[in-house]
Amino acid sequence: MKKSEQAIENHKQCMSCSAAVLTAFCEEAGMTPEEAMAAARPMAGGRMGTCGAVLAAKTVLARKYGADDPRADELEKRFQQMNQSVMCRELKGALTGKPLRSCRGCVTDAAELLEVLLRDDS
Repeated sequence: MKKSEQAIENHKQCMSCSAAVLTAFCEEAGMTPEEAMAAARPMAGGRMGTCGAVLAAKTVLARKYGADDPRADELEKRFQQMNQSVMCRELKGALTGKPLRSCRGCVTDAAELLEVLLRDDS
């Protein structure tokens, strides 16, 4: 199973968006699943403004390649192009009543982009 598929399965099992992505890629981030779950908590549910799935994917990249690596910016840029925003409330349509992308869709997009950016390194 691809890591992006695992992230989707994690979300289907009621993990938050951030936990679904971070636990699927915890090995790449140098974390245990338990550490990934704990690290994902503050990112979930838009509490940090940005989509939790995007923040989790950027966390994996930062832990693997360093905080200044351009792949994190590239991931955010590509996600923005796909979904018109990286802000959780905008993606959920909190102000407009018209969601841009479902949480599962955000998990899918962030995990697939992360997979591509990790693969580009190999």
